[in-house]
Amino acid sequence: MTNTLHRFGKPETLEDDFIVFIMASRGVNHEGAPEKVRLFLDAALKYHPVNIGSGLKGLMYRPEKDLNFKKLYLEGRREKVSAEAAVASLEDSLYAAVVFDNRAAMEGFLKEVKTLDLGLSVNVSALADEVRGACRKSGITIHSIEYSLGFHGDLFRLPDRLVLSLTTMCGHGMISANFARKLVDRVKEARLTPEKAAGYMAKFCVCGAFNLSRAIRLLRTARQDD
Repeated sequence: MTNTLHRFGKPETLEDDFIVFIMASRGVNHEGAPEKVRLFLDAALKYHPVNIGSGLKGLMYRPEKDLNFKKLYLEGRREKVSAEAAVASLEDSLYAAVVFDNRAAMEGFLKEVKTLDLGLSVNVSALADEVRGACRKSGITIHSIEYSLGFHGDLFRLPDRLVLSLTTMCGHGMISANFARKLVDRVKEARLTPEKAAGYMAKFCVCGAFNLSRAIRLLRTARQDD
């Protein structure tokens, strides 16, 4: 079960959203796994992922704990680190995730992962038809498929569709709906750029599965339609 299974949106709004995980099973194949995870991430760098993470470690977008007046108004905040720096800062980990915003990059990466033959579980979270096509091109046989059955219950209590599309990109629910709504309003008011707003939300997603490219596109569309 992946925490990225319930990303909300119509299929056409998810065509630039591809998350690839690697994970070892403790007690089964965890020995030597951190080195394999690092090989996985090093290979991913060639295909320019838009986000990387491993649960509070190796994040491209990370909270800043030592903010002060000087950093805020004189030196400037460190909004992100490069993908290369994120991988270099990663401590030993049994799992990691990379996010791509185009199918060609995801397909190329899967071909390389197959060649590496790391012996760990690899999970691709995206539209099922897109994954099927990519796996066929890469010569990979899909082991299993999990589907999201959507939301059930009193749906009127849910946030609006745009907010849901943004907050569900953090599968652990770390992006507040009220925070996302506030950033959407600021983008519509031209008080904040879509790029800045997306970056602020990404910092709350500690697993690194937030897709910046998709968030920016959604926010730009919302501003144009307003």
